[in-house]
Amino acid sequence: MTTTLYDQLERRILLLDGGFGTMVQGYGLQEEDYRGRRFAGWPVQLKGCNDLLALTRPDVVREIHEKYLRAGADIIETDSFNANAVSLADYRLEECAYEISKAAAGIARSAADEFTARNPQKPRFVAGSVGPTNRTASMSADVQNPAAREVTFAQLVEAYTDQVRGLVDGGADILLVETVFDTLNAKAALWAIDTLCERLGRAIPVMVSGTLADASGRTLSGQTVEAFAVSVSHANLLSVGLNCAYGAKQLLPYLERLAAVAGTRISAHPNAGLPNVMGGYDETPEMFAGDVGEYMRRGLVNIVGGCCGTTPAHIFELSKISGDYAPRPVPAPKHITTLSGLEPLRIVPEANFINVGERTNVAGSARFARLIREANYEEALSVARAQVDAGAQIVDVCMDDGLIDGPAAMRTFLNLMASEPEIARVPVMIDSSKWEVLQAGLEVTQGKSVVNSISLKGGEAEFLRRAAEIHRFGASAVVMLFDERGQADTFERKAEVAERAYKLLTDNGFPPEDIIFDPNVLAVATGIAEHDGYAKAFIDATRWIKEHLPHAKVSGGVSNLSFAFRGNNTVREAMHSAFLYHAIRAGMDMGIVNPQMLKVYSQIEPELLCRVEDVILCRRADAAERLAEYAHGVQQAAQAQPQAPDAWRAGTLGERIAHAMLKGVADYVEQDALEGYEALGSPMAVIDTLLMPAMEQVGTLFGEGKMFLPQVVKTARVMKRAVAALTPYIEQGSAANAHNSGKVLIATVKGDVHDIGKNIVAVVMACNGYEIRDLGVMVEPERIVEEAVAWGAQCICLSGLITPSLDEMARVCEELERRGLRIPVIIGGATTSDLHTAVKIAPVYSGVAVHSANASRNSQILAQLLGPDGDLYADKVKADQQALREEYARRLRERDLIPIAEARAARRGAAQHEPVVPLHTGRMVFPDFDVADAEPYIDWSFFFAAWGLKGRYPEILDHPEKGAEARKVFADAQALLARIRDERLLTLQGVAGIFPARSEGDDILVTDAKGREKRLPMLRNQTRGEENLSLADFIAPDGDWIGCFALTAGIGLKELAEKFRAGGDDYSAIMAKLLADRLTEAFAEAVHAFMRREMWGYETGTPPTPEQAVRGQYRGRRMAFGYPASPDHSLKREVFDLLAVEVTTGMRLTENWMIDPGEALCGLMFSDADYFSVGTIGAEQLLDYARRRGMEAETVKKMFPRSSLPTAFLRCRMPMRSCISITDASPSAARMRV
Repeated sequence: MTTTLYDQLERRILLLDGGFGTMVQGYGLQEEDYRGRRFAGWPVQLKGCNDLLALTRPDVVREIHEKYLRAGADIIETDSFNANAVSLADYRLEECAYEISKAAAGIARSAADEFTARNPQKPRFVAGSVGPTNRTASMSADVQNPAAREVTFAQLVEAYTDQVRGLVDGGADILLVETVFDTLNAKAALWAIDTLCERLGRAIPVMVSGTLADASGRTLSGQTVEAFAVSVSHANLLSVGLNCAYGAKQLLPYLERLAAVAGTRISAHPNAGLPNVMGGYDETPEMFAGDVGEYMRRGLVNIVGGCCGTTPAHIFELSKISGDYAPRPVPAPKHITTLSGLEPLRIVPEANFINVGERTNVAGSARFARLIREANYEEALSVARAQVDAGAQIVDVCMDDGLIDGPAAMRTFLNLMASEPEIARVPVMIDSSKWEVLQAGLEVTQGKSVVNSISLKGGEAEFLRRAAEIHRFGASAVVMLFDERGQADTFERKAEVAERAYKLLTDNGFPPEDIIFDPNVLAVATGIAEHDGYAKAFIDATRWIKEHLPHAKVSGGVSNLSFAFRGNNTVREAMHSAFLYHAIRAGMDMGIVNPQMLKVYSQIEPELLCRVEDVILCRRADAAERLAEYAHGVQQAAQAQPQAPDAWRAGTLGERIAHAMLKGVADYVEQDALEGYEALGSPMAVIDTLLMPAMEQVGTLFGEGKMFLPQVVKTARVMKRAVAALTPYIEQGSAANAHNSGKVLIATVKGDVHDIGKNIVAVVMACNGYEIRDLGVMVEPERIVEEAVAWGAQCICLSGLITPSLDEMARVCEELERRGLRIPVIIGGATTSDLHTAVKIAPVYSGVAVHSANASRNSQILAQLLGPDGDLYADKVKADQQALREEYARRLRERDLIPIAEARAARRGAAQHEPVVPLHTGRMVFPDFDVADAEPYIDWSFFFAAWGLKGRYPEILDHPEKGAEARKVFADAQALLARIRDERLLTLQGVAGIFPARSEGDDILVTDAKGREKRLPMLRNQTRGEENLSLADFIAPDGDWIGCFALTAGIGLKELAEKFRAGGDDYSAIMAKLLADRLTEAFAEAVHAFMRREMWGYETGTPPTPEQAVRGQYRGRRMAFGYPASPDHSLKREVFDLLAVEVTTGMRLTENWMIDPGEALCGLMFSDADYFSVGTIGAEQLLDYARRRGMEAETVKKMFPRSSLPTAFLRCRMPMRSCISITDASPSAARMRV
């Protein structure tokens, strides 16, 4: 039957069946059906255990199979999705796993054989369904213990072994490991299958199908589609695919990504669309077939079927069209070495060199060893994080120490690494000389890792046994060039051992691209003549391996080379750089390298380079002596050969550096910095007397509006390069000579994902000589304080954009106070202010908490706080804050508000809103809105304001002072926007809908698809002399309609920005965020236009132009939550639920009602409304609103921390796009404020 299966797959696209559970629901089975006679007295409820029906209602199971077979299914799945001991434990049926699996396979086998006998030209196949279990091996269910796991790899293997044994014994042709949400679980299933096949002495075709948890295309355990495919690629699969989670249309882009990387066949069995508000599926068989047909038309698939919500009718529609398309050809093997963490890593020549981080090795880092011995895993984890932040593409983890329980430490640390996405995104190198430690690491790693290492030292049998186990785990292997005779130290021996190992491995099925040879980097210039040729032998062996052993890779630990020169970093750096230069040219692919111990090859002083290369390349007999002689006199690194200067190069050193900083010219800055070092004798003198004055001038010009952010970012690049050139000399200096600017920890607070202002602050402060530790976004108060203490931070900078962030900032200060700390805190962000800091934050903290209005102010504030007169400055800040508090209290007493009852009464006589009946109601999902359709609606004025270039577009392009810079920025923006559009770098996703609504007082009641009313309380303006409007005024008491929306242009932004930052391009990272912000607003305008014309239908005739739409020249209004007319962010939860936003898009709502990604909008649409501001509200309305929201008044106060501020502070009469200070999707101008 297997031969027939492969023959059929060559000829046509095969049809899988549809949803089994969907069909079971249609039978209306009751508890007694599940129990049958055998389980009549079972102590727990069994209804819902569909797998048990294979024993108690085999007639129903058989009938479902027959319906799918009649519909045209080529492959039917067994009723065994949860027939494993782990899942069945919920029903106390663990002992029945094998029996159920065998019975389920037998029923399907019988049905398939009957239909094959009827038509042998269309053979039918049975796929044994193997579900993911209800436990996860790579994630913790205990938030207090991220290293804990509910199930182990061994337990999963045991459970899966029973299940697949039953399926095979029952007659399954294929084993389908499906709905994979945790790849480690799937790897356990594949392990069980592989060992069973070995025992049976035959191969069984295996399909693996993953499921995605969010719109970024990741599994629940965090892997991208590509990383998932890599992680299971070792299993020689019949197919790899995707199922469940999405409807066919939503699954398409991820299926395309999978097809682009998969080396085998592709399967897909999506749901019948996205679930509706009732939890059902609305996609008809015809709609489903149309969307799946697109897979076939694009040549993406070999096997298609259905999952949740699909029925035989859906499969029948597929059967009508599947014969019209050819199956996807199986790609020829590419033999590309690819590893994975949460993301894939391809080791190809274009990558140049893969850097393996070396500091999480107890044998190479005394600090890391101490932390592991002390079980201080949290701090040990920071070592791994720092390596990834510094550019390590693989993290080497070694626990070989006599005082450490290696297997336990390896398991714990790798589990903790898996809990940190920023670390887990890169592959891990599991490093040990002990097999039990290597195995412990492999059992907890879901990605494709590297084992370091195996060798022939213990003989061929043990070598091949370990290699087979490594391959079964889906890992690559570092092969050390040892054999039974010992270490291969000459070129001839290295080539001999490498060739032997390669042949043994490849002859036994080990993929050549998963072999990574380490020809052993050994110390040279030790004074022992036998060691002189070690470096050359490595390079020559590398070249030989690349020429004679196809697809194999070469790695090595570079620091060993310079062991004889410990303490002389100048010589060691030169040796490492020169060695890597020649080794990479010979074919070295990767290595364990400390980036701080490298020198740019072209900048090594020629005489030193010559002597180093004499040693490395073994060019002369006295090379070691000559390098040792030179090393005695070396105290500093040499500068590169000077280049021909431009005209400005004729100035003094100070003038040249100032010019480079102001103009952003980086060509000569390292040279000038090193020249300054020679002249002044101290790297810190260069920073303090040459670089800092130039940077301060830049900051002053920026603050005065005479220099713009693009120029500052370019200046940042120059400063970074200058400091980088001086760094080796700074490190050589004593602690007394350390730079005194200080260490600054920066973070966006819990619940807030905005980071653009934070990133700018980090860049500017780093360029002012401060050492920065950026904790990222959504950081808990406790973690901020703990990191600050552990690192020795001298200042904490807190950033946030939305109003709930203000409370989180206060909590950070409360935590500092609780611990008795006095670290200065700088507060920044669009919603922050001097007044709020003085009133809400400063009183809870005995230390200094000062507000900064913009990025350029931070360095000035900090210089005063940490300077010799810091205490005087702190006293002045506190005195100014006390004055603000007193003035605030006075104004509170004088507020000019009318009673809420009077405000409501004033509106009762106004003309009532007339409802507009929409053409179409319900939801409309925009899974991948075309960027090109949103572009015309971009409001560029806010874009320029975000860069500090205030003025209207397009007039600003011709501004006499700002025009030149504006044109440059605009050209850069257009170029990146074109890439975003053409390369699909960002995904625009959203949901909008129209629902029945009515008003009741100041509340709007919206009816969902189930007929349930959701209450959306609104606030009313109470300011004397104003209209005292509420949004409820624009909804009629009966028979009206309201629109809701939630949308984002931020899907993919994090990855794009990180990619730019990883390349040192902060400018493009910031540009990408600003464009995503503008695209979100533009997307909203485009969707609003669609809603007005196509769904609501009240807009007819010639549509407004995009320019008119941007100016709001149309009927109707969209009001985002957080905007002045509806400042309550918490109402987003109601709209998210109404539209099923988190099910249909990649958007998520944080506990503080912040949308992730941050470039997002959520709110309401009205057929008739006016822009207005609620402004300040009185205590009576606040209490009434709390009652209507079902919340405590204190909770509501925290939601509106500025609701009790003076009216003039909050009042805003501008259209909503101008009222930017309190929205979670405010224009970028607000974000640029820290």
